Amino acid sequence: MANLSLPRIALFLGAALLAAFPLTGATFYIQLGAKIMIMAIFALSLDLLVGHTGLVSLGHAAYFGVAAYVLALISPKYEPPSLWLSLLVAIAAAAAAAFVIGFFVLRTSGVYFIMVTLAFAQMLYSVFHDTKLGGGSDRIYIYLRPELTVAGFKLIDLENSLRFYYFVLALMLGVYALLIKVLHAPFGRALAGIKANETRMRCLGYPVFSYKLGAFVLAGALAGLAGYLAACQFGIVNPEILAWHQSGVVLMMVILGGMGKLHGPVLGAFAYVLLQEIFSAPAILGAYAKHWQLAMGSLIVLIVLVLPHGLADLFELPGRFFQRKGRNISGHRND
Repeated sequence: MANLSLPRIALFLGAALLAAFPLTGATFYIQLGAKIMIMAIFALSLDLLVGHTGLVSLGHAAYFGVAAYVLALISPKYEPPSLWLSLLVAIAAAAAAAFVIGFFVLRTSGVYFIMVTLAFAQMLYSVFHDTKLGGGSDRIYIYLRPELTVAGFKLIDLENSLRFYYFVLALMLGVYALLIKVLHAPFGRALAGIKANETRMRCLGYPVFSYKLGAFVLAGALAGLAGYLAACQFGIVNPEILAWHQSGVVLMMVILGGMGKLHGPVLGAFAYVLLQEIFSAPAILGAYAKHWQLAMGSLIVLIVLVLPHGLADLFELPGRFFQRKGRNISGHRND
């Protein structure tokens, strides 16, 4: 019982702490918290593919970047864009890109699937880097954040860091709840079956390709949401957000937190970004801060060795302890 309830209790406590955090935090930490939650949404979107469908993608940053560029391209220079219109257009563009790419890459499997997703992402990177569409390496600036205005009254103004933080928090919790609903629905059960044994699911009459394409498009749309929010926060869009290393970073977050468990990618995003901030801070590591990648990589390897199923394993340890204790009390062997 403890094993089943602990993640849920931790989820409610974590949400409460995140909601209360801005009340005591400085502006820098409020912005850092928003950045982490944006990356958590990004990691959740990839975990739908990697952890629940068995599709390891190295091109997931493509949809993150497409949505960010859509916001930059449709934003007026001297006035804020409409929040809902720009958000819907950006997510739709990311979903459309995922549909087109998924239609081709899902005809492959294994290492070929990994390489083809990477190839498509690099193609999009080249489009924005080498043409005037994306401004090349000079980047595109977003001067004003989107806002929702009704009859001249601002219902949502994202220029305020505190309001932006709570907006991102609400969206992260909404994405988490949506994925819980999806994964417990027949669609999610089918994805679990495809991950376990795709051939058997096909023999049972399931349209495996359609299910995988649906998961691919949904994951792309959620990655687009994260890209839209990242563009809003930083006000800068450049081709590097579509590059292969961005896909590698979010995949690392999923692995670090724990694949196949929704709280895993969230934990992974928080752990990765916070560790990066610590190891790259000269005030903490001094001259060694410029070598933060070495310290970061070493610690991640150590964590994976100790917790092979990611940081999400920490929630399983109390349950295992109580199970072993119960077996000992009842007189059973403790293997």
